[in-house]
Amino acid sequence: MLSDPGWLLLVVSLPTPSATARMRVWRGLKALGCMALRDGAYLLPADGEREQALRELGDECAREGGVAWLMDVQPRATEETQAWRQLFDRNAEYAELRKSWKDANPSVGSLSTSELTRLQRKLQREYDAVRAIDFFPADASAEAHAAWTDLNRRIDQLLSPEEPHETQGGIPRLNAADYRGRTWATRRRLWVDRVASAWLIRRFIDPDARFKWLQRPADCPKSALGFDFDGAAFTHVGDRVTFETLSASFGLEADPALARLARLVHHLDVGGEPVPEAIGFEAVIAGARERLDDDDALLAEMTTMLDSLYAHFTRAAAGPKT
Repeated sequence: MLSDPGWLLLVVSLPTPSATARMRVWRGLKALGCMALRDGAYLLPADGEREQALRELGDECAREGGVAWLMDVQPRATEETQAWRQLFDRNAEYAELRKSWKDANPSVGSLSTSELTRLQRKLQREYDAVRAIDFFPADASAEAHAAWTDLNRRIDQLLSPEEPHETQGGIPRLNAADYRGRTWATRRRLWVDRVASAWLIRRFIDPDARFKWLQRPADCPKSALGFDFDGAAFTHVGDRVTFETLSASFGLEADPALARLARLVHHLDVGGEPVPEAIGFEAVIAGARERLDDDDALLAEMTTMLDSLYAHFTRAAAGPKT
């Protein structure tokens, strides 16, 4: 037997001349995933956030001289519950997404870094918008997830070739004093995790660090400390990216500003919980990579941004001044 999530019904009426307000309200209803039962009557599975959003749309109607009624409604039988759920079937939206991914796939290899980053962000945004209104996920959702994972993996591979695979095991605690004045090596053409890890190394672990940028991980000298590639001394462990592995290895996780940076790096490198500052950071590093062929210059430029983000996060963690 289907469990009934509870349902909300918003009935709205706007004055005929209010075309702009009507469009604004319609866009709001569409973004929430409402389904029209008839003109002016919109159904939505109930939860607290959706109820508040519908109330705000109703208030907007009232401000424009219209009227709005928000009601709790219930189906009378299991068959009605099934019919109401069917109204929110997202198969067509997922099919459209998968077609757009299929159409984009042949061209991704010819795009520049900034073009590829913009495309990935656009496709992710479109996918997230559909998932946000897929209240009753079914087979189409799972199939879309598999297709998106494949395409996203290919884009990530183009943005960051030879990205390390996840390893298992514990992370031993190390003494930074034993790692001073060393040569550290990672893959050239720095991207988010590598540039942030290099900054972390020089800022908190080895102030005199020298960096070697590798054409291939196999070129790493035996005397160098490798990071962010398979077989490196410091790489992905479990669900941690290299920045997080380094933080854990050298006892830096208690720093709240570094923890905020770690979430940003994690989100941009492997996904997960969005971080507001991530889009700006990603745009800056993509632009810097377009301008700068030299990884030392790229690290120097991104160091300024990472220093500023760290200062911002430190101040935010301290709270407002009194």
